[in-house]
Amino acid sequence: MAIITAFVVIILSAILLIPFVPVRWKGMITVAAVIIIAILSSILSFHALAGESVEYIFQGSLVTDKIPVRIDALSGWFILIINFTFITGAFYGLQYMKAYRSQKSNLSLHCISYILVQSSLIAICSLQNTIAFLVAWEVMALSSFILIIFEHYKRATLNAGINFLIQSHIGIMFLTLGFIWVAMRTNSYDFKAITLFSTSNSLGTGLALFLCFFIGFAIKAGFVPFHTWLPYAHPASPSHISGVMSGVIIKIGIYGILRMLLVIKSDYLIIGYIILFISIISGLYGVMLAIIQHNLKRLLAYHSIENIGIIGIGIGIGCIGIGKGNHFLTILGFAGALLHTLNHSLFKSLLFYGAGNVYQSIHTMDIEKLGGLVKRMPHTAFLFLIAALAICGLPPFNGFVSEFLIYNGLFTGLHGSDKALLSSIVFALFGLALIGGLAILCFTKAFGAIFLGSGRSNLPHTPAEATFGKLIPLYTVVMLIMAIGLFPKTFVMALSEPLNLFTHLTENNISGEIIPLTGTMSMIGLCSAIFLGLAGLLFFVRKRITSNKPQTVNVTWGCGYIAPTPKMQYTASSFIRAYRKLAEPLFSIHKDKKEITGVFPETGGQETHPYDKIEEKFIDHPLLLLKKFFNRFTFLQNGNLQFYILYGMVFILLVLAIPFLFEYINSLIKFLNQV
Repeated sequence: MAIITAFVVIILSAILLIPFVPVRWKGMITVAAVIIIAILSSILSFHALAGESVEYIFQGSLVTDKIPVRIDALSGWFILIINFTFITGAFYGLQYMKAYRSQKSNLSLHCISYILVQSSLIAICSLQNTIAFLVAWEVMALSSFILIIFEHYKRATLNAGINFLIQSHIGIMFLTLGFIWVAMRTNSYDFKAITLFSTSNSLGTGLALFLCFFIGFAIKAGFVPFHTWLPYAHPASPSHISGVMSGVIIKIGIYGILRMLLVIKSDYLIIGYIILFISIISGLYGVMLAIIQHNLKRLLAYHSIENIGIIGIGIGIGCIGIGKGNHFLTILGFAGALLHTLNHSLFKSLLFYGAGNVYQSIHTMDIEKLGGLVKRMPHTAFLFLIAALAICGLPPFNGFVSEFLIYNGLFTGLHGSDKALLSSIVFALFGLALIGGLAILCFTKAFGAIFLGSGRSNLPHTPAEATFGKLIPLYTVVMLIMAIGLFPKTFVMALSEPLNLFTHLTENNISGEIIPLTGTMSMIGLCSAIFLGLAGLLFFVRKRITSNKPQTVNVTWGCGYIAPTPKMQYTASSFIRAYRKLAEPLFSIHKDKKEITGVFPETGGQETHPYDKIEEKFIDHPLLLLKKFFNRFTFLQNGNLQFYILYGMVFILLVLAIPFLFEYINSLIKFLNQV
């Protein structure tokens, strides 16, 4: 109880203090508050992961009697992920936001919102009262909206924020419908009532309830086709907010789905197939769209959709394991999903922080205009490369470990005679392998076009490496990425208690199921360490051999062309042209061509502008039809004051007449019943 009280006091104190202190202290207070909040909540989380679930019951109000705060192992795992990402984001943001020190009021609102988002995410993971949960969810949505629209004077930023807010509330609507449905039948707002409701009704009712919640949480997570807000919100936000949003804010949707799987009792086999299918489509669609993007942060945003799909594949395998009664399959699926949730929060936040370094140095996110930054920004290039290798699932980095668990689960599912399961597993294996290959293609393009070669345009600012303060949080993230890659057994064992919630095995039984897996994890860690040792040894030997040899520098051969130009390089678009030609039927790609004339043309070229076909078909087209429908009533807004007064009088008369109309209808019904 003391920890929760201190938690609330710190939040209120920071929020009240930030508006009244000088600009240089606003960020420091925010960082201090984030760290203290993280420490307090992490204490309870470590207890939960050790098997000691934390529960407090608070008295409610007239609306609800009791508000339970329950931190179990699942909550503890997500709270720790939230806290680490928010701490690194706060330290990076402290340096990143120095460029905006003149915007005092804007910075105050930004700092307050940052604290509120962290606090509301922790509250969502802890509260198990539906009304309190929805309040925390609404606080999270509104605070995130304010963080996104920091540069609200830009039209694109404001549009992205409004898009996010609208779709967030569509998700809240589905969550509210599900909670109201349960409350009407059970007269309780406790999450335990959801379990009671689903067990006392048919499996079909439980499935319908889960799908209602799944849509609400899937909008926040960014599953296809509920993803359309995400590619706008990420590029519009400051880079530390993009990192936090991709790292943990969208993961609260994953938490919600996992929480509903624990409290709703239904046909897990059908649920598993549904989640598996949607996740494969999400992963493929996200990475395929990421490849053709020109804006670096939008490219990374689509990779968030891809990795949400990978996490969903793990969840789908775990649900199928529950439906089949296969504990090992359940463990592999959920272990892969939970570990990839952590891994993605690490390498994706690192990628966004690296993108922030590039943006504040170059002031553009257009990949086509970049190039050669490895010479000017070696630390950022090195860190970005590590994150790129990790997100591609390559050893010895963390992404390989979680994807290995998911692959292991898929191959485990092949041992059976169920044709539906076999076909689903083969489809998932093909999809996951294709996702990995396309991710390598995408980041080869991104890293090569941004950091290698020469600059492709005359930039207004000379590139320069980020300050030491910006690089510290990035190297901190890299340390944890390497720790997971080298010591995967430790992190898999840390998942014992969260996995126990899904398998309901005793401590000895779940340890027996995990022991064969931990042996494999130890071997992966050993091989990773050997690989890094050999790479380091080769680098050391090369350094010793070449250190005393003279170096000669010369111009690269220009194939006989006497006027070399940076435009002779591959652009990002030309690098993936063959892929774009193959994938073009699946996407909306608009081309702008400029005619090439003369022997030495001064103008000419081609630009491609990719667009999301799902957004075009399911959002833009319906909105266009709705706009056409409402345009038919524009004659009502004719600018004539007399008509507006008439509309008001008609409205008042209708309001007065409706009660009498209902009374007349009731009297008529009574008369007809008597007859």
